[in-house]
Amino acid sequence: MDTRNTLHSRRRSRGAFRPVAIAILVVIGLLAIAAWFLIVRPYQAQVLADAGGHPSTPVAATTSNAAPPPANVQAMGTSELLSEAGKAVREQRLLAPAGNNAFEFYLRVLEKQPGNQVATDALRETFPFAATSAEQVINRSDFGEAQRQIDLLAKADPTNFTLTILRSKLDAQRKVLDKQQQLVLDQQKAQELAQQKEAADKLAAEQQAAQAAQVAAQQKAQPTRTPQRTTAADTAPAPSAQDNAAITEAVLVKGASARYPPSAMRAQQEGWVIVSFMIDPDGRTSHIDVVSSEPRRVFDRAAIEAVSRYVFTPATRGGVPTASKQQQRIEFKLR
Repeated sequence: MDTRNTLHSRRRSRGAFRPVAIAILVVIGLLAIAAWFLIVRPYQAQVLADAGGHPSTPVAATTSNAAPPPANVQAMGTSELLSEAGKAVREQRLLAPAGNNAFEFYLRVLEKQPGNQVATDALRETFPFAATSAEQVINRSDFGEAQRQIDLLAKADPTNFTLTILRSKLDAQRKVLDKQQQLVLDQQKAQELAQQKEAADKLAAEQQAAQAAQVAAQQKAQPTRTPQRTTAADTAPAPSAQDNAAITEAVLVKGASARYPPSAMRAQQEGWVIVSFMIDPDGRTSHIDVVSSEPRRVFDRAAIEAVSRYVFTPATRGGVPTASKQQQRIEFKLR
């Protein structure tokens, strides 16, 4: 047998097989396309037609313009509920408004007739569009309505993974809003605290300025006061004419202003103190005591400290410096 003829025959048979295989594949593809258009698509169209139309079909009415919900949904039969559901789908009322949307009507059908194929298929077909609607509600930060729609979707298909995504997004949006609201509250609180601090600082500055003005006015006025004092000669027994000729009274040569107590200044208190004291032969004061005061103990220390700084020309007896005793009334007035 000629080997060359055999190989040539085989090659010819292989070359003929390739066009046949390609033709078979083309026929299979055409059959699949035909099956889609002739069987699958008509079936889906029929299901949606029974349900009321495709949710993406443009409609003249919107949710806001939709008719009010049926008066007595509880008493409606399956066919009536399917009719209302189809109407809601055509008007794109998939999940809203509450009580008048396609999902609630279909779920009511399944309550009355579990396993109803039309309602089951319609819920499955419209679920992605309803989920998109719920996501848009989340994006509008209408969290209460979004939660209601997610719960409604969960009744239709509780195991759908889309619910997990929607719930996560809703929770994230809530946290973002809470954070924004807390930030606004913190800013408002910080602004209020800053305003309060500014007002407190201003008030403190005004009070300090007023106190400084009062102290300055008091210090300016005190050196001009004329001390009212009584001398020991007023209370001592009348000396003889010879003694009178030899005695001279002590004379104040250096006074001192009494410092106004800060507590009394803050309380706007005024008063006076009568002190008695000895004038030593060197002209200094000693044995300073408070005779009386009003109010008691408020200005005593200030009066004693002022008198302790007095300097006198001492009294003399027969030309010799001698100790003497005096009393003085010191006034404390704000003006």
